[in-house]
Amino acid sequence: MPRKFILLIGLLSFLLGCQEAPSSQPDAKIIVVGDSLMAWNSTSGSSIPDVIEKSVGSAVIDRTVPAAWLQTQFDTDDRPKTGVQAQFVEGDWKWAIVNGGGNDLMLGCGCSRCDAVLDRLISVDGNSGQIPRFLRRIRDRGTQVIYVGYLRSPKLLTPIEHCKAEGDEFEARIARLAQQEQGITFVSNHDVARPGDASYFSFDLIHPSRKSSRIIGERIANVIKSEGL
Repeated sequence: MPRKFILLIGLLSFLLGCQEAPSSQPDAKIIVVGDSLMAWNSTSGSSIPDVIEKSVGSAVIDRTVPAAWLQTQFDTDDRPKTGVQAQFVEGDWKWAIVNGGGNDLMLGCGCSRCDAVLDRLISVDGNSGQIPRFLRRIRDRGTQVIYVGYLRSPKLLTPIEHCKAEGDEFEARIARLAQQEQGITFVSNHDVARPGDASYFSFDLIHPSRKSSRIIGERIANVIKSEGL
């Protein structure tokens, strides 16, 4: 991974990372945790959480942070120390929207020889790993969980195109988990970007453009509206 690219991610994380405290909207029933897929376009009020809030017509607590990893270590009380899992705070949530894993694969193993990282995140059958444990912990408190998949970049040469095989396998495992578990829904976004069309991406050809954030946000909002708040 080029050093300049890592420094760029760190700078963007600093500029975009601004976690919202639950106390800022005490009546909120939706919390969002994740990485830059969710946080992107927040400076213009056009991020995925922003779109969900507008579409559903209900307050959303946005705890997302760019460059966040999903893997973490736990303290002596079994609480996550860092990353996406630590973003989640307990509350009277009806819905928790979660994404993550992309940075674990891209930065953790360079999207190459990632079997060990994948297995730590989620097993082939979807039954074990940090992700199933995390999602069940949320779900078992009475909160419905939506796990959000990543964009793909068909027929475009992008900095993350080499991650496609690992991303496909990762999301296949998430889909198996969702198929087996009540209260967990997987929202795939593999078909959002049209082949060869860079307008679905931001300037870096990694993150979503406002158009993609709108499409993804509305997909998630439709799941929520179909079930209700």
